[in-house]
Amino acid sequence: MKKVNVGLVRLLQFVVFVLFTFMVIAYFGAMVLLPLDAIALLIKLLGVLGLHGFIGALVAIPVVGYLCLIVYKTPGLCKMVIDTGVDLVKTGKARVEGFNEILEAVKA
Repeated sequence: MKKVNVGLVRLLQFVVFVLFTFMVIAYFGAMVLLPLDAIALLIKLLGVLGLHGFIGALVAIPVVGYLCLIVYKTPGLCKMVIDTGVDLVKTGKARVEGFNEILEAVKA
């Protein structure tokens, strides 16, 4: 019976690990994809207004770059976004390591 309990704890530990790994990848991936999506949306908007896609890209990329510069220069904003992701990593690590205590209790 102990082997079944150990296997169940390990399975749940793996599920929690995969869940937090997915959340961290999604969080930092969203931070990368947001400016790229803004560029794509601006190109489409400028296309609706009658500008060719290449000209729209020449306008949209500097606009989004300037918006990213404003975000970068905002005091504490970049640090807060990065710290939120790092806290997510630390929380996931703590939760995965928390299963080791349960595992020791099951083995004893």
